[in-house]
Amino acid sequence: MKHACPCGRPLDYEACCGIHHAKRKAPDPESLMRSRYSAYVLELERYLLETWHSSTRPASVSFDEPGPKWLGLEVKACTENTVEFVARYKIGGRASRLHEKSRFVFEEGEWFYLDGIMDE
Repeated sequence: MKHACPCGRPLDYEACCGIHHAKRKAPDPESLMRSRYSAYVLELERYLLETWHSSTRPASVSFDEPGPKWLGLEVKACTENTVEFVARYKIGGRASRLHEKSRFVFEEGEWFYLDGIMDE
């Protein structure tokens, strides 16, 4: 059975972020950012840590209960190594949004998430 990809692209998961989750290598920053959003939705801690640059990577990623219910992703802008996005979610019945400009670096043939600047 096919399932829509959480990242918002009009593809099923297996043909979109599922490919990156299986092989890790995303071809560009936007694809990596979208696959990381999907990894948060699906609680794929290993993928998140493996795609996080070693200089800023935390020891673990917590999926506390009750965690956020991710509602959608909108990519606002992409440059050579940044992606600005808004991710909508609910936690405790309250709707909220995460607006971030993420920075990515390309090393040894792979893209990695470096950090992000939050915007209100």
